[in-house]
Amino acid sequence: MRFANRFHAGKALAEHLLHFENDLNALVLGLPRGGVPVAFEVAERLNLPLDVFLVRKIGVPFRRELAMGAVSIGNIQLFNHELIDQLSIGARDIEEATAREAEELNRQDELFRHGRRAPTIKGKTVILVDDGLATGSTMAVAIKALRLQNPLRIVAAVPVGAAASCRSLAADADEVICAVHPEHFIAVGTWYEDFSPTSDEEVIHLLDRSHDELAFAVAAVTPRPITQF
Repeated sequence: MRFANRFHAGKALAEHLLHFENDLNALVLGLPRGGVPVAFEVAERLNLPLDVFLVRKIGVPFRRELAMGAVSIGNIQLFNHELIDQLSIGARDIEEATAREAEELNRQDELFRHGRRAPTIKGKTVILVDDGLATGSTMAVAIKALRLQNPLRIVAAVPVGAAASCRSLAADADEVICAVHPEHFIAVGTWYEDFSPTSDEEVIHLLDRSHDELAFAVAAVTPRPITQF
């Protein structure tokens, strides 16, 4: 199965998460940037709040698309030491790459929220969504960081993921949903017809749209005070 784009993938993924529909104690968090369009469709279908959880892949210095680790907001870090040793990556290169991604995290936090507070995680069921799972390092560090906020449960959900990574993630998340989980994976992009980069502007638009729709829905069902004459 190939997805037309991330929105199509999100709709397909949502069908595997219907047991969370209208759950007042659940929320959807997308991993920017590419996970946000997927998460938007999941949140729409399940009628749940949408937000982001900021994590950045730390790329190998001479091949940045290859992850040697990841860092989340709050400076929670996770590294693939086997890969680092195999490629003989020095400590200084690791520090510089990590600092660069941490700086980008702070930029994104200010840009995407523009004044909105981060959601409360404690006691909540968190559905953590990305557009795919290759090595799983980005999702793993996000889960590690979220655990520090004492959620009730963490559900890792992706439209497609390498079978081995989906299995290994079960040790970190309370539930793992990989809608498609091939043994021969290659790369996330090969499972999409359109895998063009998601822009900052699109992330902001989707977050604003979801926030406004939820606020409107809450206002529509909130009883108005009775005025006595």
